[in-house]
Amino acid sequence: MNIRLILVGKTEAQYLKQGIEQYRSRLVHYCKFSILEIPELKNAKALSREQIKEKEGELILKNIAAGEDVILLDEHGRQFTSLEWARHLEKKFLYSPRDITFVIGGSYGFSQGVYARATEMVSLSKMTFSHQLCRVVFLEQLYRIFTIIKGEPYHHE
Repeated sequence: MNIRLILVGKTEAQYLKQGIEQYRSRLVHYCKFSILEIPELKNAKALSREQIKEKEGELILKNIAAGEDVILLDEHGRQFTSLEWARHLEKKFLYSPRDITFVIGGSYGFSQGVYARATEMVSLSKMTFSHQLCRVVFLEQLYRIFTIIKGEPYHHE
């Protein structure tokens, strides 16, 4: 099984890049993991929020294969504890042969087309984080669920 993370826009801050790299390098020990950064739109200041979401949505959808499970990181998604999410994803890993693509959208969220393509939505918190910071938080949680599944001593209850 392949797991991929699609990101809209470049990661800007060096400390976030370091955090992403730290967890990316840990994740490859558990699965085939990759990150795809979709470039930011050119001349986005001339576009409305809806136009930005639509154009970003087209780029996201262009990079998703027909058979992939697509999980959006979205404020309206289902919330889990780390243990609940580990059990939820473990079932997917065991019973579904489909590759999983997680998507963190841009500042304005997702287009209706991306929502329609999604298999499910997950929220990292009731709080709002910048889409840049969500990248590191998500990767840490994905790493955490693998350590929970494997029974490794990273997560403490």
